[in-house]
Amino acid sequence: MSQLLHQTMVVLADDVIPNYKPEVPGTLKTPTGKILGWTAGVGLALAVLGGLAGWACVAIGHNSERAQLAARGKQAILWSLVSGMGIGVTSGLVLAFYNMTQG
Repeated sequence: MSQLLHQTMVVLADDVIPNYKPEVPGTLKTPTGKILGWTAGVGLALAVLGGLAGWACVAIGHNSERAQLAARGKQAILWSLVSGMGIGVTSGLVLAFYNMTQG
């Protein structure tokens, strides 16, 4: 019974699902890759600068006994790490899906 059901589902799936391969037009491949690369690069550079500024705030806050400045610096470091990971993961996912449509 299960073998008959499996064969029926395979036949139905072959009839319903069209044979279609999505592709990005050739004129968009190079500019889109450049835009994604520049966006990821600039975003990661800003995340690094934010992290460095956060470390500077922590150092200044601890040395001058300004607890609030040190606390904000620690938050800046944390959010710089989170944003850097987010940019890296998002960029990687977009490029992976983009490259899947090419081949």
